[in-house]
Parts: sequence; C-alpha cells; structure tokens
Amino acid sequence: MKGNKSMYEKFMQLAIEEAKKGASYTNPNPIVGAVIVKDDRVISAGYHKEFGGLHAERNAINNCNDSANGATMFVTLEPCCHHGKTPPCTQAIVESNIRTVVIGSLDPNPIVQGKGVAMLKANGINVVTGVLEKECIDLNTVFFHFIKTKLPYIVMKYAMTADGKIATYKGYSKWISNDKSRQNVALTRHRYSSIMVGVNTVIHDNPSLTSRIPNAKNPIRIICDTHLRTPLDCNIVKTAKDIPTIIATSGTDLKKHKPYINNGCEIIVTGKKDSKIDLVDLMKILGQRNIDSILLEGGSTLNFSALNDGVVNKIEAYIAPKIFGGINAITPVGGVGIVNPENATMLGTPKIKTFDNDIFIEWEVINNVYRNR
Repeated sequence: MKGNKSMYEKFMQLAIEEAKKGASYTNPNPIVGAVIVKDDRVISAGYHKEFGGLHAERNAINNCNDSANGATMFVTLEPCCHHGKTPPCTQAIVESNIRTVVIGSLDPNPIVQGKGVAMLKANGINVVTGVLEKECIDLNTVFFHFIKTKLPYIVMKYAMTADGKIATYKGYSKWISNDKSRQNVALTRHRYSSIMVGVNTVIHDNPSLTSRIPNAKNPIRIICDTHLRTPLDCNIVKTAKDIPTIIATSGTDLKKHKPYINNGCEIIVTGKKDSKIDLVDLMKILGQRNIDSILLEGGSTLNFSALNDGVVNKIEAYIAPKIFGGINAITPVGGVGIVNPENATMLGTPKIKTFDNDIFIEWEVINNVYRNR
C-alpha cells in the first residue's frame, strides 16, 4: 500500500482498537493489536488475548482468509524476536511474506528493544516506526512501567464530595458517586491486576472487592493489615478460595497466619516502617510475583502512607456535586500530612470527563519519591 500518513494512522487506529480487547487479560504482558492490509483494505485483524497465548501478530496471520503475500501489517508494539511462551512473531511475519510492517511503539523490554525491527529489516521487510506512537505507548502505561522498574503501577482511586470529603463525620460514605461513576470503577477494577485496601476499610465496610462485571476477571485482592486484624468472617476471607487474596502483614506469628491460610488467603510478611507495613518492601515482593498493577482503594491513612512512600503513579478522583461539611469528616488523604509545601505530591496535567453530574479527574504523579514529613 502507499505510504500515506493519514492512511497509516487510520489503520494503526484500528490496531489500537484491537489491542483494547485484551485489556486486563494479558498482565503482566502488554496489550497488542495488529491488522493486515492489502490493496488498501483490511484482510485480517488480531490481538493478544491472554497471558501465555499467541501474540497479536500470529493471531492476525492465522485469521487471514486471503494470502498475506505482499501485504502490510500494522502492529501497536514492536514484534518480539525471541522464544518465550510462544515462538517469535518476527518469524511468523517473515514466513507469511508480508512486505511492510508499520509499528506504533518500540518495546522497552531489553530482550526485544530494537531487535525485532532489526530482525525484520534483515529479512528484507520494510519497517515504519512511530505511527501514533503516543497513543500506542498510552495503551501500555502499566507494561512500560513494570518492565522498566519491576514494580507495580499504582493507581489511587477515591470518590469525594465537592468539599473534599470521602465520608461524613460519622463515617458514612454510601453513596458519594453516582451509578455511572461506579460502573466506570467496575471497569477499572477489571483492567488492573489487583486491588488493595487497608484493614480498616475491611472492618468498617466489609467489601468484596470484585469487578462486579458478569464474566469479568476479578482482581487479586490485597489487604494491608499490620497486626492481622482482618475478620475471619468478612466477605473477602470467606471468598478467598475462589478469588486470589493476599494479606500483607508485619506479624510473624505463624499461629495467627494459619486461620487465614486455611481459608485460602496468602500471607506476605513485610518489613515495618513507622509502625506500619513498609509499602516499598511490599511493592518489591508483589513485583517479584508478576503483579504489575494495583488499584488502591484505601482509606485516608493508607492513601497518605502510599503517597508519602512514593509508590503512587496515578490519581483517579470522582467528585460528586454534594457537600458534607464537618471538620471531622474524612478526607481522601489523611495521616499527619506534610509540614513544608515544597514536599507536596505534585500532579501532572489533568484529564477530565464527566459521568452525568460527577466529575472524573485523572492525574499522573510527577514526583513519586519518598518525602519526609
């Protein structure tokens, strides 16, 4: 096909839409989409469906009804060139006689980075890179972070009133946000590998922390519980044999661990900092277990600890058109706070949308490093 920029972007956008179909099912691998175009028409498409399954390029090639000989493939991420859980995609592309490969973003994984492009070129295939690059990178924010740091990407989510309260002074919080906002939260829970709360949230709210979407994947549930106070009869523990559940604690008494283990929970023992779980230590452990992302739905104390320890990467806030008031009403971030304004957590340019009358704001954290109070 002709190397027309607008045509390239049109077909890459189709590949991006394919990639989105795999969201939440491929962790800790990236989501990737591919389309194959011949004579300016799409003859096949495919996406990476699940971790350990065939990659987008091979699925697109396998889905071809017409010959791919001389065709152009559009793929959102650089094709792999190594043997992992599946054979290299570059091999399949070469064998299919595809003439040109248009790539959205290069793969930051050191075992692939640039090597996939080099392999294709070495086999006489034309390669074009950087088409809708930002959009393709944005598809895999979690993967890019995890492959570079080996730490989970953490999204802090909360709903608050217009005066910045997440509960009344009596602790009541249902419901601050509206139905459409809560539906979006359900989609977010489906998207990330795990969801994390503090033990006080479990004690006060007795949540289930499921995705609430029929046939959707539930996130791994993580409870931060320094002294193992999680009630054995809470919804999370009662369903731990069906939904992976981790309790992170600094307690080393194996007798206290046993009832939770018997109910299907996994116990992770971390170091302690400021009389609480060392969140930096916990993130390293979770990263070693290939947990690449966490939706933090903690209370105000855990939220402050996470921000203060520099482990939060993104903030998602739902703001409802309500006023609670009350000097003792709870705010999203509690703890002791900071002393000096220069130690504030700084956020990037906001992305704003609405769900009926609720305002939804996303910020990237731009200085997520440990800060002294």
